[in-house]
Amino acid sequence: MTHQATTAVIGKEGLAALITVLAERGRTVIGPTVRDGAIVLAELRSGEELPYGSGVELEAGHYRVRPRQDGAAFAHSAGPQSWKTYLHPQRERQWSADRGNDGAWTVTGNDTPAPSYAFLGVRPCDLRAIAVQDRVLAAGPHTDSRYRARRARVFLVVVECTEPGATCFCTSMGTGPAVDGAYDLALTEVIDERGHRFWARAGSDEGVSVLAELPQQPADAGCATAARELVAAAAGRMGRTMPEVDLQVLMRETLHADRWNDVAARCLTCGNCTMACPTCFCTTAEDVTDLTGDHAERWRRWESCFDLEFTHLPGGPVRASGHSRYRQWATHKLGTWYDQFGSSGCVGCGRCIVWCPVGIDITEEAHALNAEREADGVPGKATP
Repeated sequence: MTHQATTAVIGKEGLAALITVLAERGRTVIGPTVRDGAIVLAELRSGEELPYGSGVELEAGHYRVRPRQDGAAFAHSAGPQSWKTYLHPQRERQWSADRGNDGAWTVTGNDTPAPSYAFLGVRPCDLRAIAVQDRVLAAGPHTDSRYRARRARVFLVVVECTEPGATCFCTSMGTGPAVDGAYDLALTEVIDERGHRFWARAGSDEGVSVLAELPQQPADAGCATAARELVAAAAGRMGRTMPEVDLQVLMRETLHADRWNDVAARCLTCGNCTMACPTCFCTTAEDVTDLTGDHAERWRRWESCFDLEFTHLPGGPVRASGHSRYRQWATHKLGTWYDQFGSSGCVGCGRCIVWCPVGIDITEEAHALNAEREADGVPGKATP
């Protein structure tokens, strides 16, 4: 930016106008809406589609939308989807090949133009998750060109959290509930005796331009103070915590802990946690042909380290047991991710807890591992 960020106060009409302005700029607006008993991410065409008056009830293996009396638009925690659904799609064609009459093959790459998205309602934990995937898919020596093209065209509207869920632990991971990272616009929802409004801040030149087009009031100290107090209070109401230890060291020192046997007895190795996780990025290739054999396609789709075939080699899978696969996922997410990418792979959104069908809780497992380490003084003696 070439100038300081602009701040303002907008109301519900300003939020609705934000969707209109972004659409008029050629962007597909993606944000939260209520559908099929959940608050999901979908294309928004008007402000009326936002989940006003809807909250969520969360626990391990449990999710339910519940009504709220205050009419808040963003008083809900992370839902079943994350923004990787749009930046790193679940299934994407890589190329297609056609055989001509002369028998020669013509291969055509996927040159579909990247969409121009506007993400409305990005939580601070998910903003960090996007940054993590940026590091993995766009900043390393082997970048994903399709991801990079989509990411370059995204307009980010971040919403700070004022209502943490029972499975949230972003404070433990240093990823929220206050915004910390690059964004175009940031909003904090405030509902008090002065009304329902949003403290808005622009974080980019385009953010300044968009904010200037919205019906607004000058930013006042009262709204800014109320917004900061709500976010600070949310930080003290997290539903979960991680142990206050170096998680990278904890994972390294408990590789043979008995606790892994306990979690392995419960884990279904279904991979739900990896599908819901906003930072998991593993994929596999799938080749398909038509019945004539004259047309073939290669598709990339999400893969999970819980899949028995994920590490399959001629001699069999490297990690054949559920014990070894869960341990691989947890130690990578909380520990060895640092070795690869310089940060944790966990942002504290709690999705893996909510969407585990048997309610396995990664924070509970981390606390149990730490308790075992402290009780024994050395890692346990269990073997995979």
